[in-house]
Amino acid sequence: MRVYADNAATTKLSAAAKEAMLPYFDEIYGNPSTLYTLGQEAAEHLLACRTEIAQLIGAADPREIVFTSGGSEADNQAIVSAAENGARKGKKHLISTKFEHHAVLHTLDKLRRQGFEVTLLDVHEDGVVRVEDVAAAIRDDTALVSVMFANNEIGTLQPIQAIGALCRERGIPFHTDAVQAIGHVPVDVQAMNIDLLSCSAHKFHGPKGIGALYIRKGVKIDPLIHGGAQERGHRAGTENLPGIVGLGKAIELAEEGLAENAARMTFLRNRLISGLTAAIPNMRINGTMDKRLPNNVNVSFAGIEGEAVLLRLDLEGIAASSGSACTAGSLDPSHVLTAIGLWLGSRPMEVPWYLIPLGFCPTWFQSSDYFPLFPNLGYFLLGAVLGRALYAEKKSLLPRENPPAKALQWMGRKSLLIYLLHQPILAAVVGAIAMIKG
Repeated sequence: MRVYADNAATTKLSAAAKEAMLPYFDEIYGNPSTLYTLGQEAAEHLLACRTEIAQLIGAADPREIVFTSGGSEADNQAIVSAAENGARKGKKHLISTKFEHHAVLHTLDKLRRQGFEVTLLDVHEDGVVRVEDVAAAIRDDTALVSVMFANNEIGTLQPIQAIGALCRERGIPFHTDAVQAIGHVPVDVQAMNIDLLSCSAHKFHGPKGIGALYIRKGVKIDPLIHGGAQERGHRAGTENLPGIVGLGKAIELAEEGLAENAARMTFLRNRLISGLTAAIPNMRINGTMDKRLPNNVNVSFAGIEGEAVLLRLDLEGIAASSGSACTAGSLDPSHVLTAIGLWLGSRPMEVPWYLIPLGFCPTWFQSSDYFPLFPNLGYFLLGAVLGRALYAEKKSLLPRENPPAKALQWMGRKSLLIYLLHQPILAAVVGAIAMIKG
């Protein structure tokens, strides 16, 4: 039996969404931008999907929906456009959080290199940004506030409505990456004071390669992709009509069963957490349980790396993830867990990280696949230097006639032999004990 537990990365395409898409591959296949009947028929279906999606997220006008290739493109377009529009007014300050998706963080890094100033807010141990922190960070030259609706790793929900109200009061555009939220929790762009919102179909059982950007009427947006006048000039390129239809059907089904699915997933989530807590000591739930997606469980275990756990789970047919899908293969710790004070953030660093290769292993360093070539090499080199200095001056740290000192001196002279023999001897002793105990 296989268990798929990585729906935050991607979901299975629903049968209903797949069926809805099929006619748009070989029957209604015209270009929506053309004037002939086949193209206009496609355009009518495109408008119908745009209208339905707008209604489902509380948008006032279907024209406020712009289709993209996914959440990453939508994030990029929203942030870059807001930054450039702000720069034209002399505003080059951007606000976001430390645990945003990399589609946001890397875009902000790019803008920082272009001369923008970026403030990344703390999200505290519970994984929730404080509205007062947002208020304190806002300046006269702030061009955008971008806070994700729900975190993609630990699932914590942010106070979007309150942040949106604050930004609306201050006259600052507010963007939220709602990729993990749409289809799982209620989203209403008008009630929540959202100016720009990103979503992606494959997070709620729609097809990959299609997403949408909500742009509140009156908010200026520039195209990220140039070349045509599609999407009212906001995005060039022939619309992916089959994908758009799949997105529309998937979000429709998700919203229809939202309350029922949320209750079911909350029950299963809590059951899993209870089972893990009872079975595994030293387990930590990352992020608050009070404000959390119903379908999210994120835990950490002391003394073992995530990759080792995932490989063992995979052998049992269980698919899970130790972080976001976009960072798979990276050896760096999760920036989300770092942001909430885990890994290095909450532990004092007794020694700098660059001394680890010398054999210094501070208490915060845990790894199942790294072993220093020369364990405690740093201490060995320190002792060698100190010993050479003492011998040069004919000094000793211990009296020569003291029996324990003589024993230590002998061990010092035979240190290499002792080092080579102690591990096999210990292994033999442990093996013998194991055999005796049966």
